[in-house]
Parts: sequence; C-alpha cells; structure tokens
Amino acid sequence: MGVTNGAGLSLRYFKETFDIESSYVELTALAATAPPASDGLLWAPYLFGERTPHLDPNARAAFVGITASTKKAHFVRAVLEGVAFSLEDTFTLFRELNIPVTKIRLGGGGARSPLWSQIQADVYNHDVELLEAEEGAAFGAALLAGTGVNAWPTVAAACEATIHSAKTIAPQHAAAMAEAYGHYRRMYPALKSIG
Repeated sequence: MGVTNGAGLSLRYFKETFDIESSYVELTALAATAPPASDGLLWAPYLFGERTPHLDPNARAAFVGITASTKKAHFVRAVLEGVAFSLEDTFTLFRELNIPVTKIRLGGGGARSPLWSQIQADVYNHDVELLEAEEGAAFGAALLAGTGVNAWPTVAAACEATIHSAKTIAPQHAAAMAEAYGHYRRMYPALKSIG
C-alpha cells in the first residue's frame, strides 16, 4: 500500500492559503488550460511529511520551477500532477518488488475531476477506472458489514457482486508525464539536503 499524506489536501491548502475564491470545478477548468507537465513547474506535496516512499515526517512541500511566465493555471495543474507523481512513487515501489498491478481504480473527491483522473492515467501510463460507487471507504465499510451479517459469504463475493467500473480513462500524455516524473523524483533528495 502507498499513501500520500497531503494528497487531496494539497489542492485545498493551495485554494485556502492563497485566498482563491474559485470553486474546485473552476480551478480544475483553469488547470486544464496549462499544458501537461505544467511547463516544468513541480509540486512536492509533503505538507504533513511523507510516508511512501519516503518515511520522513520532516519532508516539506515546495513548488519548484517557477518562472516569470508561470500563471495560476500552472500552479493548480502542478498541484494535481504533484499528487499523482507522489502516488506514482508507490507504483515504482511495486515494480521494484515485482508486484503486478493489473487495475487502477480511482475513488473519492479527486475522482470526480475529469482532469485529475486523466492526469493520473497519464502519470501512471495505465488505464484508470472510475467506479460506480464514488466513496470507496464508506462503500467498503458497508460491504464488510454486509459480509458480517451474511449478506455475502465472503468479502471477495461482496466485491464481485457490487463493485463495477463506470468508466475507463486511457493515458493520453504519458511521455510528457514520464519526463516530468523523472524531474519530480529528484526533488525529495534535493529538498531534504537543504531542509
């Protein structure tokens, strides 16, 4: 399992800290106007330290690559991409351990954003599925409870009966995101060396 401590909170932090009045829908629409890889702007989402793959409570967040042409759209897109890059670190660990990943399913609030879902497909260079049930944790708890009262004989049977894909999103900009991810991977050691 991989965890990004500041995943969804990264966008909320950005919105609230910089007193941005736009809704999340408006912010992601703005982010869609910036190119994939945000013209080199990167976000390290370590607002609360980090767990995967850097077990480091002292890791710190940062924007890297700001230029005079960097606009708000770049910042918002970089936040979305930075969270996806952080989650890609988990898949990198899985590959190093020869653990196969055959399906990637998105859930929760971030999965409601078509742009963020596309960014994840691009960063992971893998199809991602959006599920019919949006709230994974609550839905999973309901399945466990149902299994506990014998509505299904096993958790696997409960999942088989109820978890269905609503949509599959294929990668479109995987090459650009792979190049940006290479730069992203160098940020944590650089930040740690100065922090």
